[in-house]
Amino acid sequence: MNTATARAVAVEALIRIEDGAYANLVVPSLLDRTRFTERDRAFVTELAYGTTRMQRACDWLIAAALDRPIAKLDIGVRAALRLGAFQLAFLRTPPHAAVSATVDAAPPRASGLVNAVLRKVATATSAGDPQWPDDATRLSYPDWIVARLADDLGSKPALDALEQMNQPAAVHVREDGYVQDEASEQVAAYTAAQPRGGPTLDVCAAPGGKATAIAEAAAEAGSDGFVVASDIHPARVGLIVDNASRLDLGNLAVVRADAKRPPYRPGSAGRVLIDAPCSGLGVLRRRPDARWRITAGDVKELAKLQRDLLAAAMPLLSPGGVLVYSVCTLTAAETVEIDAWLAASHPEWEALEPPGPPWDQAGRGARLLPQAIGSDGMFVLALRAPG
Repeated sequence: MNTATARAVAVEALIRIEDGAYANLVVPSLLDRTRFTERDRAFVTELAYGTTRMQRACDWLIAAALDRPIAKLDIGVRAALRLGAFQLAFLRTPPHAAVSATVDAAPPRASGLVNAVLRKVATATSAGDPQWPDDATRLSYPDWIVARLADDLGSKPALDALEQMNQPAAVHVREDGYVQDEASEQVAAYTAAQPRGGPTLDVCAAPGGKATAIAEAAAEAGSDGFVVASDIHPARVGLIVDNASRLDLGNLAVVRADAKRPPYRPGSAGRVLIDAPCSGLGVLRRRPDARWRITAGDVKELAKLQRDLLAAAMPLLSPGGVLVYSVCTLTAAETVEIDAWLAASHPEWEALEPPGPPWDQAGRGARLLPQAIGSDGMFVLALRAPG
């Protein structure tokens, strides 16, 4: 393995991520410019994603070995130090390999500093796990995420979920070859199993995983179930089109539409799925930089958006039609509090039986914690329209 070159690419990725690039976009883009083997590509991804996830913990280790604030360092030096600390503390790379190869990947003018700091980190981590100051530093999350989930889930379930989301995401492939997390696949299956008196509308559908699974379930059952998948962003609509075309689904239509102003006739849908935009605190394992982007204030704004989407979607259902609400997050504000709002504002809508184990009942819906089956964290709720 060309580890020195792989580490150099990882350093470049970390620089761009700190500058605002999304990890899931910049890492593949950088790798496409190389001729790396699959093993090298996997190593770069592990380094870039892992270092980004564990940035706070790495910074704490570096701070103890540094004579100045890490924020005062050049961004490239910061990236190299974090990369080295991650290898030493979390990959348990032998110190001679981690230090020398990372120094080679660091800016040449700072090689002496990087070498000296990483040797101190190597000494500090060689005796076993460091004495972390708190769980947020140990698990490398912002304080507010740890506190919020502890309040909403309980301390142990929250810490277990956060621990699980520090593990690399497993690849789950459907029978048709579509790569989709198992939690999302279960939400799609739950939606497909609901009674249908008309087309199914998936109003926040991109990239199309749930919509294609629902359409396939209808086709396999020999029914005439038709699915309309929509999204507001043109590029994301293109992703749905690509996925639907690849799977050759004749019962799936794709449109560009704003879910807050859906262009569908009232009472025309048998089922509506709202896989709503959310804080994403259930999918942090596959979005390593998201924990550093999302804020506590964002949760409040997203909960308002979720209520707006639900209010816009409910008139679309025919009498007895089913509304399914799902989010890939774990906050109470976006899950059980949305359920409580629906119960208070629309008491005539009947809550349907939620999924059983490994899902746990949460309000009238159900929550799947990441540690339950090693999947994303998810919440789902189904309501039947009156009539």
